[in-house]
Formats: sequence, structure tokens, C-alpha cells
Amino acid sequence: MVDHLGFIVAAYALTATVLLGLVVWVVADGRVQKAALAELDRRGVRRAGGNR
Repeated sequence: MVDHLGFIVAAYALTATVLLGLVVWVVADGRVQKAALAELDRRGVRRAGGNR
């Protein structure tokens, strides 16, 4: 077990880094999309078929 400790720690660290990066990306993209939707709403653009 001790022989593989470095590999295990590195694998967990890499996984945590990738997951954190994905969370940051999703949050940042959500803010960008929210701003884009607010701009469209400000300009009065509506979805096609929104009256259904």
C-alpha cells in the first residue's frame, strides 16, 4: 500500500483539480449566458414559439 501512496495521492489531486476546473468553468459560463440572456431581454428579443 505504501508503495503506491504517491500514485494514489497524485490521482486524487489530479481528479480534484479537474473537478474544480469544471465547476469554475460551469459557473463562469452560467454568468456569461445569464448576461447574454439579459441583453437579449433588454433588446426585446423573444423566443420563437414562446406563445405556445
